[in-house]
Amino acid sequence: MSTFTLPLAGRAGQLVGSVIDSSTSLLAAQRHDVVRFAMGSPAAEFVPVGVFNDIAATVHDASSYAYGATEGEPRLLDALLGHLATTPEPSSADRITITSGGMQGLDLACKLFVDPGDLVVVESPTYTNGSATALSYGARLLEVPMDADGLDVDELERLVAESGRTPKAIYTIPNFQNPSGTTLSTPRRVRLIELARRWNAVIIDDDPYGLLRFDGEDLPGFRELSGNDPLVFSVRTFSKILAPGLRVGWVDADPSLRQLVINAKQAMDTCANVPAQHVVAEYILRGGLDEHLDRLRAEYRRRKEAMMASLHRHLAGRIRTTDPEGGFFLWVTLLGEDAAVDTRRLFEIALAEGVAFIPGPALSAGGRFADAFRLCFASSDPERTDVGVRRLAAALDLARAETSRP
Repeated sequence: MSTFTLPLAGRAGQLVGSVIDSSTSLLAAQRHDVVRFAMGSPAAEFVPVGVFNDIAATVHDASSYAYGATEGEPRLLDALLGHLATTPEPSSADRITITSGGMQGLDLACKLFVDPGDLVVVESPTYTNGSATALSYGARLLEVPMDADGLDVDELERLVAESGRTPKAIYTIPNFQNPSGTTLSTPRRVRLIELARRWNAVIIDDDPYGLLRFDGEDLPGFRELSGNDPLVFSVRTFSKILAPGLRVGWVDADPSLRQLVINAKQAMDTCANVPAQHVVAEYILRGGLDEHLDRLRAEYRRRKEAMMASLHRHLAGRIRTTDPEGGFFLWVTLLGEDAAVDTRRLFEIALAEGVAFIPGPALSAGGRFADAFRLCFASSDPERTDVGVRRLAAALDLARAETSRP
């Protein structure tokens, strides 16, 4: 047999994949009961399946299975703009382009703004699907730490000065960040805009969770604070508020970019899923979205509180957690002797015990946070959550004993 080397593009070596997405296949392969705190997915019982099925039976016709406009189906664009007019983020038709989920929005941002070798700022920890997208376009990543108020902008400024070059883009998840659950404070948002203007860097504003605030007050977004500065490129999705399988999202960008966004998208998929767009449009127009969001907020508050209570009950003194005011996630850091446990090994033991999470190193471009992990509180009810946390505590006992073994 002859041997040969495939002529891969140089960028192929930067395609790092996603531990988060791979967990879906891994969990599907398990044959024992597993409490799933891993994927950041809406609670299955709150996806309005019956309404979606009724809408599909009512509104789908031949046009639902034809090519659609790249910028989005007109009915969905109108419905979305109508809904946004009732939120803190109203927009206009010349700013919105419908995408195939939030991930395509991130890909479009990087495709438009990131050249090989460009410096891209990412939060640490971060949603590594986003940082992986930047890497796929040849970016060099600059990880910047976070605290209870989100991205540490003073440390960002220091690290940029230390690097000797300015960033081309700043990737941030400002509300109920994935994975930490923290929210970027208003003063830091203002400061980040100032730094972006100084550096002529694009703020890639990834906000899948902003409509899921269940405590506290809404904070002004980058567009509002900056007066719709063209340096703000906003990525949004219906995945976290309706259903991820729809693969429908949108980007909100300066009107001068819209044709470029359309051109870039036409080289990807021609148009987002048309049947799904028709379902989402009709769902909004029927007036169900506001009530649905209210129901999600109340339930996710209940589920977060239940998870925190279970963690206190079974792991008090052994961990520290964040306390988000919305979204899906808690960030858990091991304390004391437990901090010697590598959460990648803990994951293996926990999976055998019947509970899954995302280890910290999977949520850092540099593989940091071996003493931490992400839990999704949104997808399990309180009773199921307590079962999972009890299994997690048992797994931590086993992992700690293994670590202590001579």
